[in-house]
Amino acid sequence: MKKGLISVLVLLCLLGAGATGARAGAPVAEALPLGGLWKGNLPVLGGELEVTISMVALANGTYFAALDVPAQKVSRIPTEVTVRGDSVLMRMPAAGSSYAALFNATKRELAGVWTQAGAKSKVLLRYSPMPAANGPGTRLAPPYREEEIAFNNPVSRLNLSGMLTVPAGPGPFPAVVLVNDLGAQDRDGTVGDYQMMGSLADYLTRRGIAVLRYDDRGVGQSGGSTATATTAMLVSDVQSAINFLRSRLEINISRIGVVGHGEGANVALLTAGQPLPPAFVVSLAGYGLTGQQTLLEQQVALQKAQKLSSMLVQAAYERKRTMYDIIRLTNPAQAQSIVSNMLRQDQPALDGPAAQAVAKQLLTPWQRYFLSFDPVDQLDQVRCPVLLLSGSNDLEAPADLHQSVLEKELRSFNRRTTAKRLPGVNHLFQPPKTEWTLMNGEMKPLFSAVAQEIMRGWITGLTKK
Repeated sequence: MKKGLISVLVLLCLLGAGATGARAGAPVAEALPLGGLWKGNLPVLGGELEVTISMVALANGTYFAALDVPAQKVSRIPTEVTVRGDSVLMRMPAAGSSYAALFNATKRELAGVWTQAGAKSKVLLRYSPMPAANGPGTRLAPPYREEEIAFNNPVSRLNLSGMLTVPAGPGPFPAVVLVNDLGAQDRDGTVGDYQMMGSLADYLTRRGIAVLRYDDRGVGQSGGSTATATTAMLVSDVQSAINFLRSRLEINISRIGVVGHGEGANVALLTAGQPLPPAFVVSLAGYGLTGQQTLLEQQVALQKAQKLSSMLVQAAYERKRTMYDIIRLTNPAQAQSIVSNMLRQDQPALDGPAAQAVAKQLLTPWQRYFLSFDPVDQLDQVRCPVLLLSGSNDLEAPADLHQSVLEKELRSFNRRTTAKRLPGVNHLFQPPKTEWTLMNGEMKPLFSAVAQEIMRGWITGLTKK
């Protein structure tokens, strides 16, 4: 067998060429106990590679299946399954491969021939059960298709990597693009043990909505840098993601929306004011104040939580506001010199080079732009339906300061604006800790079930109309 198999798999995964997600095959003529993990060794030039095919029986008599090659970090290759009697045929179109085997019920084995580019190899796959629980290194195969994808942003001339999850079945399905809050984050929006965007993607896909989530610029395999990309520049990333979905047959081209968190919500709203806008927007704790006001209010909230005196809080507020004004209104070279001097005055232990380094971080193109960014400036261009969600325990973007402004401005131009505030929910859309899940004796954070269901119901209602 040619060594090119795995390199082809990797390339096609990254480019998304011809991949349509792991699809259920033809209806099963005779039920076989195929649900589980099927593991074996695939002969390649110079040795063998372990492969795993995970299969989940679906209620309609078909299978969800996907191929993993752990040694090559290749995962969730779309796999079609057809069963006739005790014969099982698996096709992996994205890899140009197929596997035809006979099922041995006594040994729980699949013995057959793997074919790729005309080369044939005998492969034996043995059954093992699915992991019984979630935990480090374990994950139950989901009942939907997962596909590693990469799409191009022609405006910024860079590629972005991500994950597309598609409900089982032929579609076409409504879809959403998920957009992270400020800072460099991965596609799952990972914060410690909590994966905000990963959790939301799983919830929506299980309920009939396809989801594309991607690594921010400079994260994973995504090109560019968040430090040099302004809020306005990130709009082209979202537009590119939407265009990628428009090219997929399993996606309903007229039902593609954007769900953004924090700054990502503002990016989503900016996208909605451009040509070829999304069909709808969901804002999760979007910012309604200018960037400078947002950062200053966050500092105040943090210091009040630390129970500092009101006099110290006010003094720190004025000092930081002066620093932000210098960053916004002074050329970068002069601003860096002034800001580094202010930092050393505030922190005498900070030496010159360290102060310069910190000042440089405060003078990135993103920071300079965000300080002057006004989220309501272009809201009059938004014509699509908008859902605004915020939590009552959000200290980073309190609803009274941010959502109230967005709601008022949007409603003056857009009657299809819905706004809700969720009791006890914080900025990461986690419910109170009393509602967290217990795992291995510890409370683990989770996405608010109420928020998820509101989103699902609202999106489903729009797509039905």
